[in-house]
Amino acid sequence: RPFYGPLSPASQRQAIVILNALFSWLVQAGYLAGNPLSLSRQRARQAAPHITRYLEPSIWQEVKDYIATMPRDTARESAHAYRVRWLFTLLYLGGLRIAEVGANNMGQFFVRRDVDGTMRWWLTVHGKGGKERLIPATREMMVELSRYRQHLGLSALPSPNEDTPLVLPIGATTANGGTQTCAPLTRAALHAIVKEVFAGAAVKLRERDPSAAARADILEQASAHWLRH
Repeated sequence: RPFYGPLSPASQRQAIVILNALFSWLVQAGYLAGNPLSLSRQRARQAAPHITRYLEPSIWQEVKDYIATMPRDTARESAHAYRVRWLFTLLYLGGLRIAEVGANNMGQFFVRRDVDGTMRWWLTVHGKGGKERLIPATREMMVELSRYRQHLGLSALPSPNEDTPLVLPIGATTANGGTQTCAPLTRAALHAIVKEVFAGAAVKLRERDPSAAARADILEQASAHWLRH
């Protein structure tokens, strides 16, 4: 649209980035001796992003301690505690969004041999905008996955193309340990679980340390997205 008007500052910066990449390629190809844009390129100074919605290590420890002490007196309480532990592992170690937890399944875990011969686990996640990304499944994550699956009566590790949801509704297993065909938990249900855990951890923190009201307030404000940060 050449007559629409001048480019916005953001579009100007994007154009410079593209031209710089093109000149750099010409230098690498031996067509140019140097990149003229590298001499005159001046980027506007921007303030560093100030992330405030995150859990510092001590507050995250409060969440882990609360999950570790969740009641397991009944079968349902035990199933809920195992599910919460695995859900928070996915959100914290994997950095998954709530919607991604519900939209992906355990068959997307796979193992691959590195160049040094080490076998490593990965999780393929189909996320926002239909984009696909690979998440390294750390040893801690795989231990927690095995713990959750064995509680459900499943094999310790998932099989390729297994369609078991990443997080199952309580009671979604048969007597022989197989999984029933079931819809994964909704985004709203997963969000409610996370908020319930944060709220419970805040209550425990206030009971143990009345002077920690500010930290408890942070827990009450927290959401699943804070765990990505």
